Formats: sequence, C-alpha cells, structure tokens
Amino acid sequence: MFDLGLAELLIIGIVALIVIGPKDLPMVFRNVGRFVGKARGMAREFSTAMNQAADEAGVKDIQNTIKTATNPVGSAMDGVRDAARDVTSSLTDLDPDSETGKLAAERAENARKIQAATARAQAERKSKEAADALAKAEELEAQAPDEAPKES
Repeated sequence: MFDLGLAELLIIGIVALIVIGPKDLPMVFRNVGRFVGKARGMAREFSTAMNQAADEAGVKDIQNTIKTATNPVGSAMDGVRDAARDVTSSLTDLDPDSETGKLAAERAENARKIQAATARAQAERKSKEAADALAKAEELEAQAPDEAPKES
C-alpha cells in the first residue's frame, strides 16, 4: 500500500516535531496510532465480509471447476485415486467365504511370503558381503608386516 521506509518516517517525524512542537507531539502520535488501528480493523472486517460473501455465492466451487478445467491431468489423477480408494475399501469388505474373498486372502498370503523371501535374501546378501569384507580385512592384515610399537 504505502511504501514508507525508515528514512521517510524519520523525515516525517522531524517535520512533525518542528511543525507541531515537542509538547503536543506524543498526543498527535497517539491519535494517529488510534486512527491507523481503526483503519486496519475496518479493512480486516471488510475482507472477512467479502470472503464470507464469496463462500456463500459458491466462488470456491467455481474456482475448483476452473482449476480442474485448466489442469485436466490433475483432475484425471484425482479420479483415479478415488477409484483406487473405492476398490481397496471394497476389497477389505469382501466376504471371506466368497470366491473373490478367497482369492484376495490367497493373494495377501502370497504377498506376505514374497516379502519374507525378499527380506531373507537381503539378509543373506548382507551377511555374505560382511563375511567377504571380514575375509579381505584379515587378508590385508596378514600381508602387512608386524610392526607393533615397542613399549619402553
């Protein structure tokens, strides 16, 4: 709004000190502060009222419609996410005695087995890497001359 820096405020303060005088200056600054506070309060109240009127008029709905129209990929992805969420929730609500429920349980069990086998293979690989590193360190230690410091 008003771009007043420190230099401008200092000049205004000096001019006010000269024109108004040091006796009445604190009272003038107090009144200016009250006026600025009231103006800010009125601006805040006006802004709040405008936002409420916009919400009641459905501006947010129009804004969302425009946003989806300008970004069709994003709205399509939202539709895919909603559909995936619906499918996942319907899979959890399956009857365990039905054929689909049995297949879902079987798939979940297979997924757990695959995850366990993957974790086991990863642990074995890390163990083998650690053993190889230990063997290499021992080999390097055996090749190095024994130069232990002597205590005197």
